[in-house]
Amino acid sequence: MSHMRERHETGPMPGEPPLRIAVSGGGSCTPAEARAGEAVGRGLAEAGAVLITGGRTGVMEAACRGAHGAGGLTVGFLPGGQPEEANPWVLVPIATGMGQGRNFLVARSAEALIAIAGGWGTLSEIAFARKLETPVVLLQPTLGATLGLPVADTPEQAVAMALEMARAHRSTGVLK
Repeated sequence: MSHMRERHETGPMPGEPPLRIAVSGGGSCTPAEARAGEAVGRGLAEAGAVLITGGRTGVMEAACRGAHGAGGLTVGFLPGGQPEEANPWVLVPIATGMGQGRNFLVARSAEALIAIAGGWGTLSEIAFARKLETPVVLLQPTLGATLGLPVADTPEQAVAMALEMARAHRSTGVLK
């Protein structure tokens, strides 16, 4: 019998902290984008990852709802100064008082980021993540083609890609 610890496909090794994956997306979204956000959040929670978002509505709320429903830990970096601004599925609301500056905190605290549609705020989180050399997976092919980033076709594929990229990123030991 080997005494070597093996990484579990669906979660961290015993004693290892969970992966931290951000989900970025618009504060308003289509029903299809909300379904994708919820599926991504659920998949991340089932994999044992901590979900990080901007903590508000739209894709962020859908992802938190999915993760919370699967028993996951959800963290929301809020733009205002009141924890009550968080959507009901944020378990750890962090009231930054930083407005859109909180987008940097979302990107900085993640080991990979999944972007689902969105607008300028989402694009800023993608830009911060890439500047910090944090892996990014997109669930919006047109944006992916423009930015040269990996594109997932399904929420399940986005989760798998982000987890794999976060593990590889963590193994380099270089978190900026």
